[in-house]
Amino acid sequence: MIEIGETIIKFPPLREGNLIKRYKRFLADVELDSGEIVTAHCANTGPMKGVLWPGGRVRLKYSPSPKRKLDWSWEQAEVPSHNEMKKCWVGINTSLPNKLIRYLIEENCLEKQFGLISCIKPEVVYGSEGKSRIDLLLEPETSNTDTRKIYVEVKNTTWCNKSLALFPDTVTTRGQKHLRELMSIYPESRAVLIPCISRSDIDLFAPGDLVDPLYGNLFREALSNGVEVIPCSFGFFLDHITWEGIKPYQNSQEK
Repeated sequence: MIEIGETIIKFPPLREGNLIKRYKRFLADVELDSGEIVTAHCANTGPMKGVLWPGGRVRLKYSPSPKRKLDWSWEQAEVPSHNEMKKCWVGINTSLPNKLIRYLIEENCLEKQFGLISCIKPEVVYGSEGKSRIDLLLEPETSNTDTRKIYVEVKNTTWCNKSLALFPDTVTTRGQKHLRELMSIYPESRAVLIPCISRSDIDLFAPGDLVDPLYGNLFREALSNGVEVIPCSFGFFLDHITWEGIKPYQNSQEK
């Protein structure tokens, strides 16, 4: 099991530079420290509230391939932090959280919450209309006290108000639908929402009521209807990511 503060994933050092601009949702122009200007793929298509800082420091991955249109991928952004003398690095690649949470489960870091897991299936079709896909479907070991299947929805979370992590950072009809779908499979199965907090300077999680009041209402309805919430926090560095533990949550952005 990986302890809090330990490295969960290592990778070749990223390249640093300054963000010139992000445009067409998927593209970002960056001036590398070498002076070279490159265009990187931006996997985060949302507004990136509080994270998008033109002129700010960013980190890119270089992975040329004949199958890729762009050789560079935007992975991290440096942002102001409320409780650190230096700024905090945030993971902005929305394709990464599912991998991080799956790795946690495989390493038994969430054994207390899930018990022992025999099988993990990604992107399984589910829901009232059969048109949704759950991020991770867990099948517990038969020795577990609770052997119900566990449906896990993962949400990349980067927006914050001081030490309070918030999701979503804009109106999300997709996120609203996911909460409804999670409620629909309980109690026959366990329904779990995991906010993947992609920054290390957070103490608490809450729904982003101020930008999406309906999502906040559905979040509270989901809690009262058996949906579990497990906010998981990570630290982002030049060549690795650390596990920063499970954070508590409150049921609204403002108490």
